[in-house]
This record gives sequence, C-alpha cells and structure tokens, in this order.
Amino acid sequence: MELVVLNTSGKETGRKVEFDDAIFGIEPNQHAVYLEVKQYLAAQRQGTHKSKERSEIVGSTKKLKKQKGSGSARYGDIKSPVFKGGGRVFGPKPRDYRFKLNKSLKRLAKKSVISQKMRENSIRVMEDLSFDAPKTKDFIKLLSAFELTGKKALFILPEANKNVYLSSRNLPKTKVMNYNEISSYDIVHAGEVIFMEGAIEKFQDNLKK
Repeated sequence: MELVVLNTSGKETGRKVEFDDAIFGIEPNQHAVYLEVKQYLAAQRQGTHKSKERSEIVGSTKKLKKQKGSGSARYGDIKSPVFKGGGRVFGPKPRDYRFKLNKSLKRLAKKSVISQKMRENSIRVMEDLSFDAPKTKDFIKLLSAFELTGKKALFILPEANKNVYLSSRNLPKTKVMNYNEISSYDIVHAGEVIFMEGAIEKFQDNLKK
C-alpha cells in the first residue's frame, strides 16, 4: 500500500511512500496487544506500597486479659489486627510488577496496532521536519495545518531531534518520539500517527529483525 507524502503545510508533495503489507497490513492479534500494553503499564507502577504487619507494630506484648473466665473473646496483645492501630493481615509489600515478554510477541503486538491504525486511516506521512530553534508556536502551526489541534497525535522521527522535541514538549496531547523508542501502548494511545518520511524504512527494518 502507498501513502502520499505531505509537507509541513499539510499539502501533497506528489511523492508517495510504500508500506510493507507484512507490517502494516496484517490481521491484528488482540491478545498480543493486550499483553504488551499490560507489560508497559505494569512497568510504570512504583510498587512501593507497604503496610505494617503485627510484628512491625510498636506496642506492648502483654496479654490484655486472662485466657478464660472473662465471658468475652480471647485477646492477645494490643498489636492484634482486631484492634485499632494493630498490624494488618496480609497487607501489601514492596514488589516489582515488571514481567518479560518474548521479542517476537512484542513485534507482533506492534505490527497489530500499526495495522489497525492503517485500517482506520489514522496514519499520515510528512516530509522530514527540522526547526532551527525550539519554538512551540511553530509546532502549533504544524498541528493546525494537519487539523490535529486538541487531538492526540504521535510524531515518529527517523532520529533524535532536540529542537522538534522541545517545541512539542509543552503540548499535552502531542508526543514526539524516535522510531525505535515507541511501544504498542504509544501507538494505541495516539489518535493519529504521523511518520516522518525518513522514519518509515527504519521503522519497518526494525520490525523485520
């Protein structure tokens, strides 16, 4: 399949770019996408939650009342979980939520989400972008030309470009990333995906490895 290359004003340049059907035209595997999005979100969790158990509470270990003869329930010490301020039973402990996935599955997930975007006509190609200096105003003009103002957009660059990144950093719904940095979650989360012309071949080669 082919897409027309647009300039920074949103107009057609007359050039076309070929997309590999083996990457942009597969039948999406929803379970693979689910697993990689789950992995991404799990890695964002801090896992620093902690509550004190009975052995970690500061308090007397003296038995509150005798075992028998009081006519009420049996009590241990004041640190018992049944009392206010006592330890918590099976409370949360610090843990790492990250888990591993095979590279082949991660590639399948990325192919699936990018193929779904292609089906939805949510992918566009723009000529390579470069700014002389960081200017958010210039990036806002670019979004306006592509009718992306107020929409979630992911711009994929062929290589790191500090001026382009800094120009977009203050725009909450816009994300600029290098072709080898994006995850399936980034593509799913974006409403529109804008490829720089030079990033397409690199993106495809990266998924063929």
